[in-house]
Amino acid sequence: MYKIEVLKIKEENDINVIVGRSHFIKTVEDLYEAIVETNPSIKFGIAFNEASSKRLIRVEGNEEEMKKLAVEAAKKVSAGHTFYIFMKGWPINVLNRIKMVSEVTSIIAATANALEVVVIETEQGRGIIGVIDGKVPLGIEGKEDKEEREQFLRKIGYKRG
Repeated sequence: MYKIEVLKIKEENDINVIVGRSHFIKTVEDLYEAIVETNPSIKFGIAFNEASSKRLIRVEGNEEEMKKLAVEAAKKVSAGHTFYIFMKGWPINVLNRIKMVSEVTSIIAATANALEVVVIETEQGRGIIGVIDGKVPLGIEGKEDKEEREQFLRKIGYKRG
């Protein structure tokens, strides 16, 4: 028997979340180091769910609010070997570095949008099936939309010009 559940772990706001899978107790420390080495000014919190032994939620970070959000998400989902990084900053700044952490097996989501996690629960435990990231598209980008996108990326410094 199994049960499928949809869990809202984040509202749409200026805080970003990265959800991923990993496989070893040192993950939480390695993720901390990866973020700090990439951008030490990012305020963040990490929670990592152990899948065996003590099965604790391991926590690191440099801001209590972000650590609290990460722990709340980890508790709510309760899937083993998953991690939750909440940050005040853009995931694009740290995402490739996080992917390179040797224990990380996959990134499930990286977003500032409202985020729902689809979880399956069996007799053994819980796992993430997928995510609902934001809302459905309302149309196709037009000329004005493209210009607005290009101006925005330059305004925040991701493109030159």
